Amino acid sequence: MIEVDQQPLVSVVISSYNHAPYIEASIESVLAQSYANLELLVVDDGSSDDSVERIRTLQAKHGFDFVVQENKGLAATLNDCIARSHGSLIAPFGSDDIMCPERIAIQVAYLQGKPEVGICAGNIQPIDAKGAALPQRERGRGLRRLDFEDLFCAKKVGAPAPTLLFRREALEAVGGFDPSIRLEDLLIELKIARAGYFIDVLPDVLAQYRVHETNTYKNRRMMVDAVLSTYGHFADHPDYPKVCAAFINSMLLKCARDDKPLARELLAQLPMKYRNLKTARAIFRLMMP
Repeated sequence: MIEVDQQPLVSVVISSYNHAPYIEASIESVLAQSYANLELLVVDDGSSDDSVERIRTLQAKHGFDFVVQENKGLAATLNDCIARSHGSLIAPFGSDDIMCPERIAIQVAYLQGKPEVGICAGNIQPIDAKGAALPQRERGRGLRRLDFEDLFCAKKVGAPAPTLLFRREALEAVGGFDPSIRLEDLLIELKIARAGYFIDVLPDVLAQYRVHETNTYKNRRMMVDAVLSTYGHFADHPDYPKVCAAFINSMLLKCARDDKPLARELLAQLPMKYRNLKTARAIFRLMMP
């Protein structure tokens, strides 16, 4: 057993934006971690609900670092927090998600003696807005190690964002998060992997991911713009056109049912040589009322 004063300091960063119904549970799950050497930094990024009052009540009780600011966006807020944090390991965490109690302890123990791993992650349990468990499509994924090719070309299942634990040196090596990209996690993972680090995903369930009406992934136009912009950073890769086409095909199929204008835009962007059975299914959906 490693003594507390010999354990690496972990900085958990929560950027809160209009998540009043969930923010208290998110913060409390960090404070309930079994891992002792931890600092918590919370920023309210211009919320218009009563998030600030809820966070201040918790801060008065527990004494964590709390800043209230006008809206800057997630990536810029994360960069600011990381700059003033002290941990050698950094865990950005969603203000609507919940950490499992052993999460940080499991990840820190795994990272011991593995300097080649820039990001450690794990599996998630989806929950609904009220915290009830939701069915999972895929279970029982084992330990997997991802390099840049695995991630960029989708050769392996990626790392769930609510479980990412970064080495500070890996973040600093790539210049931190990019404020111009709204979907910050994919780009930072790709940049760190391209810098030569591995991303290791543990089989353990480390967090509960809350599914609700305002999840980022439900804004499909933003998702399309952010992911394609992210891939554009790696346009020199020989598989870049294929990777973009695969993503467009996937989003085309999703949008064809409930966002037909965006689906038509995506279809127009898809070169004929990359059209396949998935494209045909999407076109069929587009034709349906």
